[in-house]
Amino acid sequence: MGDLESLMKKSGLWRASSIDCEFRQGLPSGFPLLDNHLPGSGWPVDGVTELLHDQYGIGELRLLSPALARLSQEQSRRILLVSPPFIPYPPALQACGVDLSTLLIVQPKSDQDILWILEQALGSKSCSAVLAWPQTILDKQIRRLQIASKEGNTWNILFRKTNVRSSPAELRIHLSAGNAPLSFHSAINVKILKRRGGWESTTFRVDFDDNLNQQTPDFSELFVNPPVNNNETKILQRPVALPSFPATAG
Repeated sequence: MGDLESLMKKSGLWRASSIDCEFRQGLPSGFPLLDNHLPGSGWPVDGVTELLHDQYGIGELRLLSPALARLSQEQSRRILLVSPPFIPYPPALQACGVDLSTLLIVQPKSDQDILWILEQALGSKSCSAVLAWPQTILDKQIRRLQIASKEGNTWNILFRKTNVRSSPAELRIHLSAGNAPLSFHSAINVKILKRRGGWESTTFRVDFDDNLNQQTPDFSELFVNPPVNNNETKILQRPVALPSFPATAG
């Protein structure tokens, strides 16, 4: 065993039963169980993360809200939402600790515009996180987003359907509704499909803070409001530069 342990310590060898602890420190998710499954013990601070789910409003944004709150409070950069299917409910985001002055919603007119905006936002260094809901996106386009996010030190989250095949994204996570009724989002089921330095995980449940549920009894509606329309959002159109974001959120 001594020779084996010595061999395992040599560079280039990896123990498959554990996540590599040498990754850069991640952004705490606010959920210790989830952090235990993520490289760097938290969400990545850059690169592309895919969240795969077939139903909106199951708690997907709530899973991100502690990290987004931290980014909004500790950084002066924007949090950009690109082509969201529904308008996030501002009081709920505030209850989660998100500084609304950092938020910007854009609703592009085409898939081509979505990709252009994503690349510009990710590479501009003016955003701490960019969340997007693309209808279609190719592997080569995800690779470009990966490069831009690294250059801009910006976390990119893509929300996609569960039937999409494997992609170049560094982190891929499947989400499904917890056992609780949709009117009371107390948990969400998580399965990590792809992560650097680790295998696919089994499905585990992340429990949300019951206190927030009690403070906002309409939590089923927090992120499931009427569809976005151009009159209710800030529209970013070419060739507006990302560093010149307006001061108020959409």
